[in-house]
Amino acid sequence: MHAPGLRAISETDKRKIIAGVLIAMFLAALDQTIVAPAMPTIGASLGHLEYLPWIITAYLLTATAVTPLYGKLSDIRGRRPVVFMSITIFMFGSLVCALSPNLFVLILGRALQGLGGGGLMVLAMTVIGDLVAPRERGRYQGYIASVWGMASVAGPALGGLFTQHLHWSVIFWINLPLGLFAIAMTSSPLKHLPQEIRQHRLDLIGSVLIVVATVCFMLTLTWGGSRFAWNSPTIIALLGASVAVGIVFASHLRKADEPLLPLDVLRNPIVATATGSVFFAMGAYVGLSTYTPIFLQREKGLNSAEAGLCLVPLMLGTVTGAWISGRLMGHVRHYKLITLSGLTLSLVGLCVLAAGAADTSLLAVESLLVAVGFGMGTLFPAATNCVQNAVELHHLGVATAVLAFLRQLGSAIGVAVLGAVLLRGTGVSLAEGAQESLLDRAAGSAGMANAFVSVFVGAAVSALAALVCFALMEEKPLRATTRHEPAPVPVQSD
Repeated sequence: MHAPGLRAISETDKRKIIAGVLIAMFLAALDQTIVAPAMPTIGASLGHLEYLPWIITAYLLTATAVTPLYGKLSDIRGRRPVVFMSITIFMFGSLVCALSPNLFVLILGRALQGLGGGGLMVLAMTVIGDLVAPRERGRYQGYIASVWGMASVAGPALGGLFTQHLHWSVIFWINLPLGLFAIAMTSSPLKHLPQEIRQHRLDLIGSVLIVVATVCFMLTLTWGGSRFAWNSPTIIALLGASVAVGIVFASHLRKADEPLLPLDVLRNPIVATATGSVFFAMGAYVGLSTYTPIFLQREKGLNSAEAGLCLVPLMLGTVTGAWISGRLMGHVRHYKLITLSGLTLSLVGLCVLAAGAADTSLLAVESLLVAVGFGMGTLFPAATNCVQNAVELHHLGVATAVLAFLRQLGSAIGVAVLGAVLLRGTGVSLAEGAQESLLDRAAGSAGMANAFVSVFVGAAVSALAALVCFALMEEKPLRATTRHEPAPVPVQSD
């Protein structure tokens, strides 16, 4: 049943809500890219260089671990209070970061940012799912992909600009006005967002279990091959703990009266195949984004700034693919063909990169990156729309959270696996670890080119897995209404 006393949402209010949640999501996306250029300056200013990677790791750990919690919590408490809670926690973490007197306080602030930022992505997608019918939702998912594309391009540029000409703390201060603006944009319209009033309980035991399992697994991926060898006791213990707690969590899901992740959602074949496709696609995409600049510096002789700019075609291709896919899928019957064609294009592009990227021109490499990005971009709005279209409406938040969680996890695993492939191929020792040592040691090494071939092959295998998963997904007709809009009553003729 719907909450009483709520009026219908006007188109103007819809636009305000969507603009506000997209700004909030932009905060989380920007904070994953804006920090990296400032890290050397932060290290010089605050010291303790050996712990500098935790500026990235702390955010990634907490943001990934709490993603499923936000989906369930928003289904229980409503979207508005949970959206505001997420933004507020993120802003508080940003304030702690900006005022940090030492690196350890900064790492704590980054962990707090992750606690808030982990909800911004899933809540943005869920609120759009509340407002827009699945048949029209694809174009809004294209806007989400555009936000991530803009953040991927703008983040490194702004991070370098603020650090060089102002102060590194500005990269955190900027979150405060953006967060306040997002709250102001959505505060009044979200009051009128209809929702089903249902009695739920938050699965606290399941919440703790999934957070512990995820943190152990993320630490395994973060430290394995860099801080510790993959076969070290520390990595083996972390992986074992993650598997053990994961088994306990799976057992808990079967016994709990109202589990954190409902089994009917997890067993839904559309949810399983769509989220699986996104998991593998993000592994290829983020891994490619991480290691292509190193390839361009080593094989094409570019400096770090030039190599970073060369990722712009990949991002623009992604945004374009997402926009076209989102626009078309509500207007064609067999919408799966759009994404299947796109993923096939990405797979071909990665195979061509693996076959001879080192011997091709920079222009050819950039053209292939456009093709890969375009193909991957067609998947993201389609997968989100299909997952939200496949579940019961009162499970919209948790289903979207499962998708966002696997998207984050796929990104982390892709970076870790492809990074291990690159390190094994180059022979760089764990003690060296830094990107600079990769470039220095690789100078004149014939094995370096083969190592990058292996990276591109690994990305192609992941893209193939994404293609297979999406091909196996059932093509269910998209609903023409939201939960708030009654379906049209057919007129019966006499």
